[in-house]
Amino acid sequence: MCRNITELRGLEPAATAEEIEAAARQYVRKVSGIQKVSDANREPFEEAVAIVTAATTTLLAALPPRKQPPPTVPPLRRPEVRARIEAKAASAG
Repeated sequence: MCRNITELRGLEPAATAEEIEAAARQYVRKVSGIQKVSDANREPFEEAVAIVTAATTTLLAALPPRKQPPPTVPPLRRPEVRARIEAKAASAG
């Protein structure tokens, strides 16, 4: 179902809060079918993201270390994605 959600367990350095929230947001978008959050669905969507973020944080903290790192690099660690995010933030500010 969610093939494109990046594995966060076993990253070095460990997954950041930003990476965990991004994965939670991606999951909630996928299961809800909501791609663009509107005023009508913002509150339940954001509440679901917060719940999934907290559950994921708890899960990652409770699991034993991985023997091998994940096979893919999380999007937020890719230079081209970081550059896009920073450019968008600079143009908005």
